[in-house]
Amino acid sequence: MRLAICDDDLKDLTVLEGMLQKYNARNSDIRLEIETFSEATKLLCKLQQGEQADLYILDILMSNMTGIDLGTIIRKNNRNSMIIYITSSNSFAMEAYDLHAIRYLLKPTRERDLFEALDYAVSQMKLRKKSVFLVKTKEGLEAVPCSEIEYIENSSRKLEIHLTNGQKITSIFMRKSFDEEIEELIQAKNFICVHKSFLINMNHIQKLNQSDVVLNSGIRIPVSRRRALNVKKEYLFFISNQYK
Repeated sequence: MRLAICDDDLKDLTVLEGMLQKYNARNSDIRLEIETFSEATKLLCKLQQGEQADLYILDILMSNMTGIDLGTIIRKNNRNSMIIYITSSNSFAMEAYDLHAIRYLLKPTRERDLFEALDYAVSQMKLRKKSVFLVKTKEGLEAVPCSEIEYIENSSRKLEIHLTNGQKITSIFMRKSFDEEIEELIQAKNFICVHKSFLINMNHIQKLNQSDVVLNSGIRIPVSRRRALNVKKEYLFFISNQYK
């Protein structure tokens, strides 16, 4: 698991790296590749070169640019990487929430809080690797990682599966109903039907409106009037569970 830490306070950065190495030593089944950055601009350079980590641990209040700015850039190019914010201020919780950070920890960072956050991140990584959706296509059966599904559309009795990388996979003609075809994804808890013809992955929601939802790719998906209240409730419940 590739992990990048960015904090312009060298003392805090050293302490954090030490805790991560301790966590790695305690969990022999996990291999952490840790890279540290004392300047946000150096991490930005890596991002601009296309290098990505599985998990980013970012300070928010830094001299050249904020961790929120970094998180925004990470999200524009990579919707699957996880972010943990560590900061001395609780004033940026909403911004962190908008970027789907998995944890928001206050300094001085307690070891048990960081380890809990890492346990959660590792569990999510394992789930992503195991969880696939099987699609019958003209070429045969295709296993699609659930984490890479942005949304699915019922189009002329075929499943159009839109991925986070912009690709689209089209199924053969459906014999079952749309609801039956996507039932296993609904049970996965992070997918929700916002319309009779659209299923979305809540991990990739940028903004939820009354009549539509904006995904991280910028695509707008309609929310039917009769489902609007339940969609809002389910999404808030999903988000709240990310911070437990």
